[in-house]
Amino acid sequence: MTVKITIDCMGGDHGPAVTVPAAVNFVRSHPDAHLMLVGLEQPIRAQLKKSKALDEPRLSVVPATKVVAMDDPVEVALRRKKDSSMRVALNLVKDGEAQTCISAGNTGALMAVSRYVLKTLAGIERPAIAFAMPSQKGYTTVLDLGANVDCEPEHLLQFAEMGHALVSAIEGRERPTIGLLNIGEEVIKGNETIKRAGELLRASTLNFYGNVEGNDIYKGTTDVVVCDGFVGNVALKTSEGLAKMLADMIKEEFSRNFASKLMALVALPVLRRLKKRVDPAQYNGAALLGLRGLVIKSHGSAEVFGFEWAIKRGYDAVKNGVLERLVRAMEENAPENAPAAREADANASPPDAPVASGGEGAPSAAVASPANPQPASSPNASSPNSQPNPPDESGTALHSKA
Repeated sequence: MTVKITIDCMGGDHGPAVTVPAAVNFVRSHPDAHLMLVGLEQPIRAQLKKSKALDEPRLSVVPATKVVAMDDPVEVALRRKKDSSMRVALNLVKDGEAQTCISAGNTGALMAVSRYVLKTLAGIERPAIAFAMPSQKGYTTVLDLGANVDCEPEHLLQFAEMGHALVSAIEGRERPTIGLLNIGEEVIKGNETIKRAGELLRASTLNFYGNVEGNDIYKGTTDVVVCDGFVGNVALKTSEGLAKMLADMIKEEFSRNFASKLMALVALPVLRRLKKRVDPAQYNGAALLGLRGLVIKSHGSAEVFGFEWAIKRGYDAVKNGVLERLVRAMEENAPENAPAAREADANASPPDAPVASGGEGAPSAAVASPANPQPASSPNASSPNSQPNPPDESGTALHSKA
């Protein structure tokens, strides 16, 4: 089967200078892939010529006359740039000419245009960005990571359902554990939205572990961690910044004098393995869940290697039938939770109920909510998966960065 992928070549901080070479590298290592490069024709062909790929039969150029800038408001992308590279690429997925779309463009615009063009799955009001973050046990799938800044409790329940469906569809786990990101494990902590979301999750059929804190993401306490997009994006960018800072500090210490440089030579194999495990580039590519089509969001600042990983995420998603399996899992799971969610929401505390104070050193509105925490040794708790495969291997689509 030929996997047909559309690339929004104009998206991101670097545009065709990154997206086109990444596409060339990917198609050369994946003989069953056909990539459609969407955007301004002249700069795309210039990059193809530079990469000596003008005559590559599995790379085709699809012209678009507009570019959605990284700082464009959503309404501009939707109303004034109908022939943008982003929208043309998504239309190819909608029309069945491609099976997935990869873009490093403006996140808000990509979410809005994707929702307008592809529509959402039944029972889903807002799509969410899901990303597999590395942990001590492999990875933890976290959502939302920036698509929805303000969320209602019902939206967080839907995110949990999508995370459950994704992990169960990909890994075959019947009951992946769900954690609600909060400033503490106690039920009394969190803002009103989070506490009500916890009530909905406890009333659902999902395997709800309870509240988790930020460090639980890296411990691998649960398979899925749910939060709103504001908190999720801050957590993601903080993690990336911390990883880079630690890498720079280690490099600085090993470069301090001749003796430390000798020790660096001895430790080089270990340092390389460590870098491979925590390098954000190899986790690039987050899935936009809840849409009637596969869309992968790349980091806007991704370089060629990182963007190639994002293409790999989409490729693997198609090969593993992620969309079809996600739809089936949502159909099986969401209807069971809807009545319980409505009942729990009806019995929730009134909106003017006092909000519990936050954890030490953190504001009370920071993030998630309470629940009946299960012990970590619960028989329902499932262990997260292993590290993602490199771009030249077959692997699981959405469990490799984001």
